[in-house]
Amino acid sequence: MREDSVLAVPVSARDHVQGNAHAVVTLVEYGDFQCPACAMAYPLVKQLQHRYAGNLRFVFRHFPLGQAHPYAQMAAELAEAAAVEGRFWAMHDWLYEHQDDWVEDGAAGLEAGVRALDLDEQALAATLRNPDIASHVRRDFMGGVRSGVNGTPGFYVNGYLYQGDFDGLVHGIGRVIARQ
Repeated sequence: MREDSVLAVPVSARDHVQGNAHAVVTLVEYGDFQCPACAMAYPLVKQLQHRYAGNLRFVFRHFPLGQAHPYAQMAAELAEAAAVEGRFWAMHDWLYEHQDDWVEDGAAGLEAGVRALDLDEQALAATLRNPDIASHVRRDFMGGVRSGVNGTPGFYVNGYLYQGDFDGLVHGIGRVIARQ
């Protein structure tokens, strides 16, 4: 196994996590909110979470590919700012579910998400000026680089890079759970 196929940064309290902390499987996604492939994977990850409920813990980390996706960094920072208000997952979901809409309008489109989630625009603007927001996104990104992520979405199953199609991911997770 290549060294760069192992998750270099263990899951910690800094991460955005859904699911059972003691789940049999931890699925880590390095994602880009403007990435069309990530938006296509989003409902599939939701299906995995539903299918494997208590046996799957899902972790999302930012990996904005700014050269290909000019609003990805801004979207990641917006999600982090929403996290300060306890709304990371609501913004995460909104960004993927409405990707076509906000990408077309850029920054103005992202403002629609703030309004749709009824977030305090002034508080959010102040939070976005906090350097910790961009630092969190940068830390996620660099952890992905150290882990060998070279595109999005990048998935790790129990700390190991998964390379293959989504059906294989579903079956692989099912096999790990069945062995327990």
